[in-house]
Amino acid sequence: MSRKIILDCDPGHDDAVALLLAQANPSVELLAVTTVAGNQSLPKVTHNALGIAEVAGITAPIAAGAAGPLVRAARFAGEIHGASGLDGVSLPEPSVALDPRHAVDLIVELVMSHEPGEITLVPTGPLTNIALAVRREPRIVDRVREVVLMGGAARTGNRTPVAEFNILFDPEAADVVFSAGWRVTMAGLDVTHQAVATPDVARRVAAIGGRKADFVVELLEAFGRAYRDVQGFDAPPVHDPVAVAVVIAPELFEIVPAPIAVELTGTHTTGMTVVDLRPWVPRDVPTRVVLGLDRGRFWDLVVDAVR
Repeated sequence: MSRKIILDCDPGHDDAVALLLAQANPSVELLAVTTVAGNQSLPKVTHNALGIAEVAGITAPIAAGAAGPLVRAARFAGEIHGASGLDGVSLPEPSVALDPRHAVDLIVELVMSHEPGEITLVPTGPLTNIALAVRREPRIVDRVREVVLMGGAARTGNRTPVAEFNILFDPEAADVVFSAGWRVTMAGLDVTHQAVATPDVARRVAAIGGRKADFVVELLEAFGRAYRDVQGFDAPPVHDPVAVAVVIAPELFEIVPAPIAVELTGTHTTGMTVVDLRPWVPRDVPTRVVLGLDRGRFWDLVVDAVR
């Protein structure tokens, strides 16, 4: 049976790939797409989500959520994703109407209207909407099957030496999510930096042909330019579809139970996800970290989704 998911995102080049994968793979059923400020402002990422839905054929409701972090000022990722959040990519004008509900309301309604254990939350942006949903209706913690998120790092950050962008954007929200007591699987930079879109990947996608393939090739080229210019990568790490792939095929990943805490007050470490990998620490915890992947089989999933 397919896993029912809500994809909470801030599109974003890599969010676009995550949306394509979630829509096309038969192992997951995309119940809703919710947007949150992160890579760019809420109006921009919501517009991008609606345009991506046109390309991907997404018919699930799309609802806009939080316009900024719980307590901090927003700091968008324009240096990577550009002024639009999807610079360098041609998006069709959306014909899909935005759902009138707030994303948090939609998340709560869907979780509470399904049986416990049916819905998995897949956040690929800052965790503001998920934290607000927990505060709005704490009972969702016992009803959600799992939270599989893209964010954080067990070792090295990207926004700072120790903090990854999504977590640093709203560390207070991340703290709520990681400490809620439900099962959380963190697919952070340790694994997503292994999911690089090499020229061979782009060639495989281009060989498919058609609207979706052309769209993905275009966004990989734009994403690759940004990562070369800003972070010196030879090929761009495509972060967000990794979280979707963990839901689809967990056997492709090295997943380790480990205590995870979010640093909120450190002078140099705010936003750090402190992952305790010491071998003698008890592993009977609800939090897990993804440390490795089968890169070839991961890209097979993505290419098949485009096809």
